[in-house]
Amino acid sequence: MEIVKENIDDLNAIIKVKIAKEDYNDSYEKALKNVRKQVQMPGFRQGQVPASVVKKKYGVSILGEELDKVLNSALFDYIKENELDVLGQPIPKTDENKAIDFKNPSDFEFSYEIGLAPAFEVKLTKKEKHTYNKVKVDSELIDKQVSDFAKRYGSLAAVDKSGEKDMIMASFKELDENDKLVEGGFTHSSTVSVEFTEDKAAKKKLIGLKAGDVLIIDPKTISRGAADLAAMLNISKEAAEKFDKNVELTVTEVKRLEETNVDQELINKIYGEGVVDGVEAFRAKIEEEMSSMFNADSDRLFKRDFANKLVDKLSLSLPDEFLKRWIGMSNEEVTAEQIEAEYDQYAESLKWQLIENKIIKDNKLEVSNDEAIEYTKDLLGKQYAQYGMMIPEEEEFNKMAMSVLGNKDEGKKIYDALYESKVLDYLKSAVKVEEKELSYDEFVELASAK
Repeated sequence: MEIVKENIDDLNAIIKVKIAKEDYNDSYEKALKNVRKQVQMPGFRQGQVPASVVKKKYGVSILGEELDKVLNSALFDYIKENELDVLGQPIPKTDENKAIDFKNPSDFEFSYEIGLAPAFEVKLTKKEKHTYNKVKVDSELIDKQVSDFAKRYGSLAAVDKSGEKDMIMASFKELDENDKLVEGGFTHSSTVSVEFTEDKAAKKKLIGLKAGDVLIIDPKTISRGAADLAAMLNISKEAAEKFDKNVELTVTEVKRLEETNVDQELINKIYGEGVVDGVEAFRAKIEEEMSSMFNADSDRLFKRDFANKLVDKLSLSLPDEFLKRWIGMSNEEVTAEQIEAEYDQYAESLKWQLIENKIIKDNKLEVSNDEAIEYTKDLLGKQYAQYGMMIPEEEEFNKMAMSVLGNKDEGKKIYDALYESKVLDYLKSAVKVEEKELSYDEFVELASAK
């Protein structure tokens, strides 16, 4: 067998594989014999069909399978031995391979296109400054969280008139295009939340209503999408998507969510008895939890911004046309138009992946099996705590963690998360990091920006 690589440019190459008959003939003949043992044909006992008949009927497909095995093995070994940093998978050059005669086994030559990753270096120094944005967990933010807890464990009470945060229980009736009641049309009782009504004009109409009041209103302005509208009017989602008329809304009752008292009873409901003692400790606990939660958000924002800057700085080139063809061949459901529309986003993600892999390789970042097990146990422990369940004994807990890691998809997610964490730690240590406190709204706005 002979394999050669012909460079087209720094990012594209052709691999040519010449396969002599002796490279595949033994496995081909063996496969034919195995098929002959199993094949059944009228007039012959199983295993007694003449070899020439078996070859005539199955020879081409068997040869194709055996050549495919030999080719895949040869390509994989060549790429590995020559340490080629290949993107995607080799693509057969159909214009050169189409003349192959599988009916007459002999020497064959196959050509494959490959896309290569660009060569680059990642150099970071303490001279570089990067901002680490943090949410300032102040008393206002803690007050809001305390209020949210008080609402969650509060109760609904009837009120005379609706306010900005009230709930309106109402009956909905179907109207025609002239706002007249439709005979035999739908009638359904449902609830409207004034607080979560986004249409400003509709929200204004909902404030100040009392039982018995009637409104003619476009139901789309007081619902959140087709599914919500369908539930509110008791119609199908398909009908809701096409609905273009007003409805008659009759108020049956107005209710207000009254917050429960912020006391030890509430604290015990949230954390359990004996865990947090007193309102001040409750507020401190909230501050601790929010800070921890926002730290994870700060890490994500820091990494996103760092990645964008590094991708722009390195200006990596990719074998774009090759990758587009490979994406199309890998997923036949994706159209050429979709590939073009989404390719830039894919390319940016791939560039960061290459940079991340380079950082891992150059700095010998590794995730040990013990680290993966402990991380998995921590994830499982949080799930147990969420449902108020006891964590199993250590031996059983370790087995559970290893079982999760043994799942190919779950294991990959966990190792990827750990490598991402190690890359983040490296980035923080390699440059000068300046912390900046932002209000919650400022942070959300920054995190939402593309």
